[in-house]
Amino acid sequence: MSDLGTRLISALAMIALAAGALWLGGWYWIALVVLVAGLVLWEWNRLVSHFNTSPISEVIWLFVGACYITAAALAMIQVRINYGPVEVALIFLLPIIAVDVGAYFAGRTFGGPKIAPKISPSKTWAGLAGGALAASAVAMAVTYWQFGSASSDFIGEFDPLNALAAGVLIAVIAQAGDFFESWMKRRAGVKDSGGLIPGHGGVFDRVDGFIAVFFVLFVVDAWPKVL
Repeated sequence: MSDLGTRLISALAMIALAAGALWLGGWYWIALVVLVAGLVLWEWNRLVSHFNTSPISEVIWLFVGACYITAAALAMIQVRINYGPVEVALIFLLPIIAVDVGAYFAGRTFGGPKIAPKISPSKTWAGLAGGALAASAVAMAVTYWQFGSASSDFIGEFDPLNALAAGVLIAVIAQAGDFFESWMKRRAGVKDSGGLIPGHGGVFDRVDGFIAVFFVLFVVDAWPKVL
């Protein structure tokens, strides 16, 4: 865990920036989301440029990336419109952070069989279980303190069993987003999507799970309206 100190300092700085924008809301939150989305899209395009694929395929990849990242960004903006900063932090953000933290420490502590070593050699089943347990614990705590009791188009009414299932589902989706980004990096032949964040690599490296979860939230919310 030689990089733990650097990762912790960078994480605290990112949390402080995100917490400030989340608390202020409005254009502050929108500006942060747009900034992060723009940086992620830039790193996405950088990865795609190393795919050595045809020009048509590259355009398709860039279009898919723009849709994927924009949808997630719109969901991030919408939840802040619908909820206060505490609710957004506890219901939507903290469980995803818990997945990353739980997976990191469980994977480093227990190790064990790899999930998909050819895609992401560091990801283990123990890490996935740790992430799911951490997210479920957060979701259960939110339910217990009744921060998420109201119904919404995004999450529905919370109860303990739903909270437990939500934690596991969030962990699976976040890890899927992580694996997808790892696959892109493996295909591009790079270790990190960028080098902007010390100890974490690029912005895409840090928010891949967030993007996956919020993309699913966007689809879940938008699909019934389309129908």
